[in-house]
Amino acid sequence: MKKILLAVGLLSLAGTAFAAGKPCDELKSEIAAKIDANGVPQYSLEIVDKGTASDGEVVGSCEGGTKDIVYKRG
Repeated sequence: MKKILLAVGLLSLAGTAFAAGKPCDELKSEIAAKIDANGVPQYSLEIVDKGTASDGEVVGSCEGGTKDIVYKRG
């Protein structure tokens, strides 16, 4: 019984850490590295509030899902 309670406790802590998400600057850097590795010549990545991306493609979510990273080519 103690092992089950310990497992449930650890899983709940892990879930909380996962829900926090990555910092936006860190995720933006990782995405930029992947785009650069694919040889895309001109692009921009912008961090915006969730749901406010009017132009471009959302390629990531950060800060616990409160912000989006928007990709624009050209």
